[in-house]
Amino acid sequence: MRRLLPECAALLVALAFSLFAGGCAAQSYPSKPVRIIVPFAAGGPADNYARYMAQQLQGVLGQPFIVEDKPGAGSIIGTDFVAKAAPDGYTLLMMSNAQTVNESLVPSKPYALLRDFVGVAPVNYSDLVLVVHPRIPAANVQELIALAKARPGQMNYASSGTGTPYHMAGELFKYMAGIDITHIPYKGSSGARTDVLGGQVDMMFDAVTTMADQVRSGKVRGIGTTGQARSEILPELPTIAESGLAGFEATIWLGLMAPAGTPQEIVEKLNAAVREIVARPGVRKEWSEKGALPLSMTTAQFKDYLVQDVAKWARLVQLSGAKPD
Repeated sequence: MRRLLPECAALLVALAFSLFAGGCAAQSYPSKPVRIIVPFAAGGPADNYARYMAQQLQGVLGQPFIVEDKPGAGSIIGTDFVAKAAPDGYTLLMMSNAQTVNESLVPSKPYALLRDFVGVAPVNYSDLVLVVHPRIPAANVQELIALAKARPGQMNYASSGTGTPYHMAGELFKYMAGIDITHIPYKGSSGARTDVLGGQVDMMFDAVTTMADQVRSGKVRGIGTTGQARSEILPELPTIAESGLAGFEATIWLGLMAPAGTPQEIVEKLNAAVREIVARPGVRKEWSEKGALPLSMTTAQFKDYLVQDVAKWARLVQLSGAKPD
């Protein structure tokens, strides 16, 4: 017992020191600029909202938050960059449900999301809108399905890359409608959007936040939105679910993650800052006018949300037979 007492005392001192050091790190964080890595191309929702949040976080936490776009491989390149970064809170990932999809769609990735990252906070979510080029002779979901069945394998849809919400919305549509349309992945949503607008590709699912103006101007024809209820900014369009594919739902959501091992005190400080920002009435008003709604969760709630979203998309990958392109 006498021999054990010094060892126990040493352990207690070490534990107290680690708790004190962690608390000091959280109090002084951030003491230098923080990078937010966006693993998608510039101009899409993740890039736009990362820049918005960077500006707001700088105001709350007093240090610059700098956005860097590192697109490629359906978000895997940028995501892996953050997975290998120092777990000190100075490199964050702006992620979407592309990351939760890739857990089952691309099992050979150099990282595992729930192992190599810790969830900081969700940011927002928005519906998608299914659009076709005006040359496509379909005005609604049922007409589009009938046309695709009459032309098996001849029609196509664009996405911002394998595993992205736009791709998986297309796979869900194919599976539920029982149609054969070809996926054409791009390196970012801007290229996909440009080719649909130009008529090089027949259709795509796109974020309502970025495609609504093109629908209103008639440059594309809106077929339906993907939420449970009609979009506030495109209320004239029915949901795909109410147009005959009951249960269809596919949204895009965004959130922040940090490398695994980041001190929990820092994660909680970032979570509190994000939740304070998204709770502002002005933020909700501004985002809702663009078709997005804030998401707010504790770190524990966000962890559960991530686990559930990984499982949700794993089921679709299995049922649909979706493969990386």
